[in-house]
Amino acid sequence: MKKLLNSLHRKEEGITGLETAIILIAFVIVASVFAFVVLSTGLFSADRGKETVFAGLDKARGNLEVRGALTVIDVNLDGAITAVGLDTIVFNLGTSAAGAPVPVDPLATTNTTIMNYIDAEARVPDLTYTVVKTLGDGDDLIEVGELFEITVVLPGTSTLTTNEIFTIEVVPPSGGTNLISRTMPPQIDLVMDLH
Repeated sequence: MKKLLNSLHRKEEGITGLETAIILIAFVIVASVFAFVVLSTGLFSADRGKETVFAGLDKARGNLEVRGALTVIDVNLDGAITAVGLDTIVFNLGTSAAGAPVPVDPLATTNTTIMNYIDAEARVPDLTYTVVKTLGDGDDLIEVGELFEITVVLPGTSTLTTNEIFTIEVVPPSGGTNLISRTMPPQIDLVMDLH
């Protein structure tokens, strides 16, 4: 019987080596699949990160900024700033440093900059405004070094009283929204520069 058991035990050595080889091959295959997944995920993440950086740069380059003071003008000389008197708000826009060109065409219905008005009583979207190309090449794009004078007529039934806060929201087609918030002075004059 002892001989029989010893002979059985000797035959198991070959099976153990084969099982070990299969297990090692399985580990190598699983490790290579895992490595492929990790590399693919890393490459995908790097590509998405690059897209995010470029999108951020495009957004930052499309920003507009106010140059100088914002002026409120009592056009009809009645001592009040009202929409009925066609009183206006005037300010200058330019691009941010090394910015991309931004379309500003009040007659366009798509791909243009829009202006919104906000005060304590109302929010009026898509104001009517006019553009005077103070400095530039004459097209409807504000480019680096150019300056556009924007004139907004006070909208609807709006009235600006003393010490009232109002905001003009400048929304370019790409880039950040610029909020121009000002407070009316304690006395209404015919022309008021608000810094």
